[in-house]
Amino acid sequence: MSVPVPAVGRQRDVRSSSSRKRLPLTLLGSLAAIGFIAVNVVDPYSGATASPYFQIVPRYEQTDVQSLALAGDYDTTFTRDVYDSEAAPPPPPPPPPVEEEVEDETSDASSGSGFTAPSAAVPDPGTAQAIAYDKVVARGWGEDQYSCLVALWNKESGWRVNAHNASSGAYGIPQSLPGSKMATAGADWATNPATQIEWGLGYISGRYGTPCGAWGHSQSVGWY
Repeated sequence: MSVPVPAVGRQRDVRSSSSRKRLPLTLLGSLAAIGFIAVNVVDPYSGATASPYFQIVPRYEQTDVQSLALAGDYDTTFTRDVYDSEAAPPPPPPPPPVEEEVEDETSDASSGSGFTAPSAAVPDPGTAQAIAYDKVVARGWGEDQYSCLVALWNKESGWRVNAHNASSGAYGIPQSLPGSKMATAGADWATNPATQIEWGLGYISGRYGTPCGAWGHSQSVGWY
């Protein structure tokens, strides 16, 4: 004969069984919550580094600002990480040097070119110009050279044997400076026209080549 179990006891067993079933679920939920909180506290971005929004940006220490020195005049504009410059236009090249022509005083062409003397008349015999004519012909010069000589010494002394330039000290028909230079042609240089003419033609030949060379130089600069 079975003894009936009291209803109260069965109810206690049912509650105990239900409590044992709910315990594991509650424990798992608590552990999951604790794990989620721990992950966010320790590393909130853990497990999300593959996303481009969570890439770690490296930090750089600040360094001195670079500077750039340029020679010359420039119009410069600087922006971050960009440098633009526009150089000033170069100055125009200097003009080529002009070579100054040096007058060759021994050249008949350079001294007498462009200057012609009027044709001289036939000199009277025994005059200083007659002596000069004979000496010009003896040197192999032509009538044109004689005409240049007449024009040159007309300007310098008027063919006067005692012509004296008080300002410079030049003397005689060829206006030798000083007059004593003519002593190389003769001791009578102060009074003899032939001696003065001989010296004068030697001076012209050595310095200008011909009487027309000396005449051209005299016309250019005022003296020979």
